[in-house]
Amino acid sequence: MLASFTIFLREGIEASMIVAILLAYLKKVGQTEYFRYVIAGVVVALVLAATLGVVIYTTVHNYAGTNLQTKIETFTYLLATVVMTYMTFWMRSHGRSLSNDLGVKAEQILEKKAGFSMALMAFQAVGRESLEAMVFTLAIVFASKIEGPAIGAALGTALSLVFAWFVYRLGHRINIAKAFKVLGVALMFFAAGLLVDAIQNMQQLGWIPFLDRAMWNTGSFLNDQSTLGDIAHSFFGYASQPTLLQLLAYLAYLLVSISLFLLLGRRRGRRVSSVS
Repeated sequence: MLASFTIFLREGIEASMIVAILLAYLKKVGQTEYFRYVIAGVVVALVLAATLGVVIYTTVHNYAGTNLQTKIETFTYLLATVVMTYMTFWMRSHGRSLSNDLGVKAEQILEKKAGFSMALMAFQAVGRESLEAMVFTLAIVFASKIEGPAIGAALGTALSLVFAWFVYRLGHRINIAKAFKVLGVALMFFAAGLLVDAIQNMQQLGWIPFLDRAMWNTGSFLNDQSTLGDIAHSFFGYASQPTLLQLLAYLAYLLVSISLFLLLGRRRGRRVSSVS
């Protein structure tokens, strides 16, 4: 639940923030008639992402208990880890200039009076975030139960919409960069947990036949299948019987990714300070 909540909060904030910035810009320049194109692009993107997610989830569960299911889940874990890491670093680098970039693109579209292009820009922005959220959620659902992630996703989406409303009303007075910094670090822990799940599956499939002996067993203290164990697994990548390779991969990923993430922020801060 915590993992899907944070993912949908982060993805929802980015997607809804883009829409809020577009709507605020259109309102500012007196082009509110383009609102319907933005909303149309958003609706189409959400419907397509949701449909794709349901199709994939249903297809995978048709092969429950087979090696094919394990292989698909492994691919999903790895894809989610890569995409989550990339988009977190991307937003860290481009978050400050996002509003200006969107304004420039919207101005170019308005000059051409191209409503379809406005809808397409909203579709691309929201579609990208929706697909990312869909991939991450599938990975979490495959690794745990469906009820918790569903509740977390609903709560994260609702809170992101509230955040978007404040962006629409207050604009630059919201410290968006700081919000993404906190969420970015949290997502690194989720990505590390998904990487651990992928390694576990690959060791079970015999793809990585080394360092596969369990180091300990804390199942009697905190079972993976319990509600608390499910939360600990989703948020921290907890495993009651981790192998040495899982542990090393988890620690190495967190050390490298969080260090680079924070270092990138400091460099951008110094660059902004020197320019100003």
